[in-house]
Amino acid sequence: MSTELLLVFPVLGVVVGIAAGLLGVGGGGIMVPALSAIFAAMGFSLAEIVHLALGTSMATIITTSISSARTHHKKGSVNWVTWRAMTPGVLIGTFLATFLVALLPAQLLATFFACFMGFVAVQMWRPLKATSQSNPAKAELFAAGAGIGGVSALVSIGGGSLTVPYLNWRKHPMTNAVGTSAALGLPIALTGTLGYLINGWQHTDLSQGVLGYIYLPAVLVLSIFSAIAAPFGVRLAHSLPVPTLRKVFAVLLVVISLRMFWQVVGG
Repeated sequence: MSTELLLVFPVLGVVVGIAAGLLGVGGGGIMVPALSAIFAAMGFSLAEIVHLALGTSMATIITTSISSARTHHKKGSVNWVTWRAMTPGVLIGTFLATFLVALLPAQLLATFFACFMGFVAVQMWRPLKATSQSNPAKAELFAAGAGIGGVSALVSIGGGSLTVPYLNWRKHPMTNAVGTSAALGLPIALTGTLGYLINGWQHTDLSQGVLGYIYLPAVLVLSIFSAIAAPFGVRLAHSLPVPTLRKVFAVLLVVISLRMFWQVVGG
């Protein structure tokens, strides 16, 4: 690997960490397109780069989700009753979706990713404010968890862009919805990583640092630098116009997702 590429991973980790702390968003929307471009530059097969980017991003989310869940738990903002009801569905949906990812071509994955990031961008530009008059039954929470886990595995996110609106719609206070979503990010990341490891096992090449659909050097560097940078993002959130920055970031998500789409599909 060239020196230039070695320097890209720390920079990407810092960007992801600051975005997480400043805007409260996960890094998948940034990491997957960026890693796809990096892996293409490293000479990986075009048919593999999206799968490898998704698996690597998911593995990186483990450390950030642990940190986030601990912080929210200390603040008492995690609804553990809801967490326990949704987690079985999350585990099943996430794990099964990784098997689907292994069957899908890179072009279709890139298309789905770009469309989903468009949805996330709209949500960041104008957050949903729907309300509900009923309390969710356990069966609904299980089903919601399965759906959230499945989509999260397909686009390699911690699920916050889906879990928070859902819980808020079900009349959870925003702080509670965010905290519970953060706690659910850990089972999503752990199960998703296991699934990408199993389903990509035949692509393992330890001489290149590849284990399943996971590029180990990137996971190590991104995890370290994103964890270091996240507190700076939190501090910036108190001094910068976050609502405006969220709109700028929404546009950025669309641009980088479309770039990945064009790279993979337009070839």
